[in-house]
Amino acid sequence: MEAGGFLDSLIYGACVVFTLGMFSAGLSDLRHMRMTRSVDNVQFLPFLTTEVNNLGWLSYGALKGDRILIVVNTVGAALQTLYILAYLHYCPRKAKVIQTKSTQCLSYPLTIATVLTSASWCLYGFRLRDPYIMVSNFPGIVTSFIRFWLFWKYPQEQDRNYWFLQT
Repeated sequence: MEAGGFLDSLIYGACVVFTLGMFSAGLSDLRHMRMTRSVDNVQFLPFLTTEVNNLGWLSYGALKGDRILIVVNTVGAALQTLYILAYLHYCPRKAKVIQTKSTQCLSYPLTIATVLTSASWCLYGFRLRDPYIMVSNFPGIVTSFIRFWLFWKYPQEQDRNYWFLQT
């Protein structure tokens, strides 16, 4: 296998693994909502934006005939729909990070998964010389870094999982 073919396969694999990992990160939120019968510490916006993103990419994949885009985004759209329905079922109100000065409702694993997924898809788009893939995934990188900044600015005192951001 030539070097470019190996690199392409590696990037392709990273896109699939990181994307499915990001989509499944919501399973812990789903479990939390079902166990507590509430949406405490769960934020709605990531589910909604990922759903819209999945539907857009599913359409693009269908137009382009790209099986990887079709399969990955079909799985993503199904999971995001499940998360949204569960959230709406258990949601009496919404919490805001800036107003409460708390990142309790943000998912750190989802933030990591989003930055890895968006970066790998940008790289995939770069390798294909497809600006639509590159440009549309760049906001995921930017919003992830905004969330990393929020974790740094409003550290969670009782949770030691984020100690390296609390310098």
